Order: sequence, then C-alpha cells, then structure tokens
Amino acid sequence: MRNRLIMSMLTALTGATLLASTLFAAGPAQAAGVPAQAADVPAEFGTDWHDPVTAAPPVPRPDTASCRVTLAEAKFRDFTPYHGTYTPPEGCGDRWSKVVLRLDGRVKGRQYDRLGHLRVGGVEIFRTSTPQPSPDGIEWSVEKDVTRYSDTLRRPQDVEMLIGNVVDDTYTGVIDVKVTLTFHAAGRPAGAHAHDRALTPDRVLTLADGTTLTTPRNSERILAEVYATGSGGGCEEYWYLTVPSTAPYSCQADDGPYREVQLRVDGRLAGIATPFPTVWTGGWSNPFLWYVVPGPRAFDVKPITYDLTPFAGLLNDGRPHRVEVSVLGVPEGRPGWDAPVNVLVWQDEKRAHVPGALTVHREGSPAGTSTYTPARAGDEHRVDTEAAHRLTVSGYLDTSHGRITTTVGRTLAHTSAHRWTDGETTDALDARWTDGEAVTVSGHGPARTTRTHRTYTMDGTTTLGAADRLRTVLALGDRATAVTVQAGRRTAWSRLDDTYTGDATYTVNVPRDQRHAVGTTSERYRLYGAAAGPSGCHDRTLTTVQGVLVEDRTRCRGE
Repeated sequence: MRNRLIMSMLTALTGATLLASTLFAAGPAQAAGVPAQAADVPAEFGTDWHDPVTAAPPVPRPDTASCRVTLAEAKFRDFTPYHGTYTPPEGCGDRWSKVVLRLDGRVKGRQYDRLGHLRVGGVEIFRTSTPQPSPDGIEWSVEKDVTRYSDTLRRPQDVEMLIGNVVDDTYTGVIDVKVTLTFHAAGRPAGAHAHDRALTPDRVLTLADGTTLTTPRNSERILAEVYATGSGGGCEEYWYLTVPSTAPYSCQADDGPYREVQLRVDGRLAGIATPFPTVWTGGWSNPFLWYVVPGPRAFDVKPITYDLTPFAGLLNDGRPHRVEVSVLGVPEGRPGWDAPVNVLVWQDEKRAHVPGALTVHREGSPAGTSTYTPARAGDEHRVDTEAAHRLTVSGYLDTSHGRITTTVGRTLAHTSAHRWTDGETTDALDARWTDGEAVTVSGHGPARTTRTHRTYTMDGTTTLGAADRLRTVLALGDRATAVTVQAGRRTAWSRLDDTYTGDATYTVNVPRDQRHAVGTTSERYRLYGAAAGPSGCHDRTLTTVQGVLVEDRTRCRGE
C-alpha cells in the first residue's frame, strides 16, 4: 500500500493515464475457458502468464445485419494523442439496435498500468486502464456497448485517443491497440421505435469550454454522465487511504478519505454520487494480484450518471448554463482527478419548447467524522471514518403528453477503518460505500419509481516482512440492485454481484527475476435480470494460481 520504504515503487507501479467495458482474452499457450491441470501450475510466477480475462458477460448482440468500421489504430509510446477521422458505416442504416466497441491490444516487456480515453466528436465514449505485460508479451480485448452514443456516431467526426505511456531503456512496453465499432442494423418488431427511444437519447452533448451547457428547448429527459477517476500515481489514486493531517501517514487530507463527486447547475447542487474505489493493475503495491484477473471496473470505467430532469425546466430556456463537477474532500491544489462530462438528452417530438420549473431542492450538509487514534506501545495507528450526505430535487415539465413531474433522491454513506504501523510496514483498510438513488416519474399514467442501491467494499492488508517479502491479501466487491415499480407491479429489475479476492507475495527491491512471486486470484461475477441477456442469468468464476488459469466455471443453464 503506502509504505514509505516502497513509495517510489508504488507511485510507478500505479502510474495509471485511460478506456472500457467487458474484457475477454485467449492466451497463446492456453485458451481462456480451458483451465490448466495441477501439474501445469509452476511453483512461482515465470516470464509469461495467461492473458488478462474477467468473468463479466459479453455484450449481447442482436441477430441482425452488421457493419464494422475501424475507429483508431495506434502504438502508444508517450503522451502524444492519436488523431483520426470517423465516417459512419454504409449498409446498416443510421438507426442501430446495438453498437459495440472493441479494443484489441498487445504489449510486451516491462511497463506500468496506464489510463486512456477515446473521444469521438469530443464525446468521451471509452475509458479504461491497461494490464501490465509479461516479458514474453500479452494480448487482451475489451468490448463495450456504446449504443447510447448513436447520435454522435451518425455523423463524420474527429477522433482522439490517448493512452499516456513512457518508453525508455527500462520501461520497454509499447501499447499497440486497434479499436473497431460494429453496428447492428435495427430490427422491426412491434413497438421497437418507442423502446429504442427510451434507451437511446436523441442528442449527446458536451460542455462548451468545459463548463457551459445549452440544451434543446424541448428536452424532456436529461442525464449527465461523468467519467470520474482518481489516478496519476499520487495520493488521490489512493484517496480511500488518506488520513487527517494530524495522523503520521504518507497520504494526508484535511477531512480524511471521504470523497463525493458533486455536479452543480448554475452554482446549485444538482447531483451527488460516490466515486467507485477502483484499484488499477499495479494497485496495493502488488502487480501480481492483477496480471490475469483485474479488480472490478479496472477495465470498465463506468460513468457516474445523474438524472438532471428536475432541472430541465430551467435548462430549456435556450440560454447557456454553467455545469460544474467537483470532488468533495480533495485538498486544495492537489491533482489527480479527471471528470469529463457527457449530457444525454431525450426530446419531445411534438413541441418546440417544453416549459417547466424546479419545485423542490433539499440539500443536506455532508456529515462525517474521521477520528485518529494514535498507536500505543508498538500497536497500530487507526483512523475511523463515517460520512453521509443526502439530496432531493423535484421539478415538472409541461410536455405534449401532459405535465410530468420527476423527483430524484440520492443518499450516500461511507464507513472505514484504516490501520497501519510505524513505517507503514503493515497497512490495512476495511471500507464500505453505499450510494442509493430513487427516481419517481409521475403525471402521465401511474407513477413509476426506479430504486437503485449500490454497495462497494474493500478489505485488505499489505505487510512488508522479513527478507523484504511483501504480501497483499485483498477482497473487493461491486454490488448493485435496481427495481422499477409501476402501479404496484415490478416492471424491471437487475442484480449485480462482482467479487474479487487475491493473495500474492513477492520480494521487493530486487531485479524482476529474483522476486520469487506467488499468488492466487479469483473473481466471481453474477448478474441477473434483463441486463444479463436473453437467459436473465450470468454466473462465472475464474481462479488463477501463479498466473495460470485453473478454474473457469459457469453456473447458469445455457451458458
């Protein structure tokens, strides 16, 4: 973790700079999904290991005609962005049932994890970190459903992609990637147009000059998505470990580890959210945890979504409005957070102007404490943190189908216990974050309420012991449930449970071939409901030992 003895190594190992969603791979010597026999597992890590793979499901694809275009192709050696041009495909129309982005990458030698982004027409559509390579080289692939950006993809656009990298005599890995888009033509089932409109926005906007938004005057639903990431190798990459300035620890923040991503419209708080505590592929001082199975979302940097529909009556005046994102808890002047914004807009086809008003704005004050308990007689230092915040907003719109009122309530909470010894040779964290949201839409037929509850967990310890042997034991959780109820009936639901566990040990401060690293990692990814595809069920477990895939098991019928 943040051990002073290995601080320089930690900063480099997690120098993450960004792209996406579901990861797949098949190694050259061992195919994904074909676990090795016990006799094939080495006593320690060698110069090669299984290509990166996650237990997440593939992007479901419709059985319709498809077209593919290459969006970007580049070799990243430094911080020079790739610039190209996108042209929409021919032969699949301009309305698509699905658009799937795929990145194929490879890297060989020595390199840190890097973060990257991909923007089309200024819209960020893809963000991820990269795996760390073996000396013999790895290959990996990433898929993401980008159908929601169809408005942007219907026109020729400029393309920018960057995976910031450093290549020199020591760090030799050149990141070689190709990104394609596959467009699946729209089918014609009954009611398809209404269904597609409900899922895919009419417009995708960016902020002019990074802060100014002008929406169409007939907007009837507005969502903002923010790709918020703490990264760059400094303390904000490990924001969940920061402690008050009164505590003797290498990463300090006046108010401790609580972070909250806030969005304001014209200076008024419009949305709050908990950032996901992403652990990149060099995180917790131990790259051997992540060589094959990354932690949750490390290759799937999902944006935070805010429902701004209660503010649509204000935004629909045709004038520019100021939209700003900030991260509560970050010490003034400290770098490390990136938070680009896209705005998704659904329009009323039958009205040129949809008037309305914000009617309710109840903002609680962020409440929390971060209490430091000093070590006594060789015991551990400790910081206990509790924090919470609540926001409720409501507004109406006079649409072509009547007055519609949207009420959004969001409640955040965080608890953690951080323990460490003098010199940080032992460093441990047990933390839990919850982010609950309720959105109620009423006025046209029975009221509809969607409740989403997200829970993120982190429980781990890093210890630097005798002979400079560093061991990390870590468990991560990404869980969410969503239920939509209308007229007393459940009309939609989903449940996600993505759990990662790892235990890896190696010798620090020695050449790579003298690390004598060993490690076991496992991921179980469970997804139920419509999001899991036609079967409504995805349950897959992966386990690796010393970089060798020893288990690949599915539990749902038909998988």
